Amino acid sequence: MSDDTLQHTQLDGITDYTAALDTLCKLAQHDLYLFEKDFDGLGYNSEARYTTLRNFLLANPAHRLFVLAHDTHYLSTMCPRMLMLLQQFGTGMFIYQTPQLLQHITDPFSVADESNYVRRFHFDDPRGILAQHDPEKARALKSRFLEMWTASHPAVSTTKLGL
Repeated sequence: MSDDTLQHTQLDGITDYTAALDTLCKLAQHDLYLFEKDFDGLGYNSEARYTTLRNFLLANPAHRLFVLAHDTHYLSTMCPRMLMLLQQFGTGMFIYQTPQLLQHITDPFSVADESNYVRRFHFDDPRGILAQHDPEKARALKSRFLEMWTASHPAVSTTKLGL
C-alpha cells in the first residue's frame, strides 16, 4: 500500500535537483514529461538514469517519455544513452525543441503522470521543489508542458536518411 500524502521537498542545489529527477523518473507509471534548457549536467547520460528510463519504457508499450528542450545540441551530440533510448523506443519516446517564441520560458520542470513533479525557479538557479502526490499542481504543469509541446517541433531523430 502506498502513502498518498502530499509531500514537498525543498531542493537547495544541483545535487538535490539531480537526485529529485532520479526520484521522479522512478515514480512515473504512465507518462513522463521533461522540460529543460538543454539537459546538460543533470544526469541524463548516467547509467542509473538510463536504466530507470529504459525500465520505465520497457514496462509497458503504452508508456510515453516526452523530452522538450530549448537547445537539443547536448542531447543529440553528448548524450548517447538518451539517443540509445530514442532508437530503441522510437514509438514511445520523443525529443522536441521549443521554437524561438518560447525561448523566454526559464523555469524548468518535469512531471510524472498527473501527481508528481520537480521544478526549479530558473535555469540558472538550482533551488527548487520535488512534489509528490500533488495532483492539482502536477496537472497544471502537465497542461503547460503540453501547450509548449504543441508549439514545438521534433528535433532529434535516430533515423538515418540519405542514399
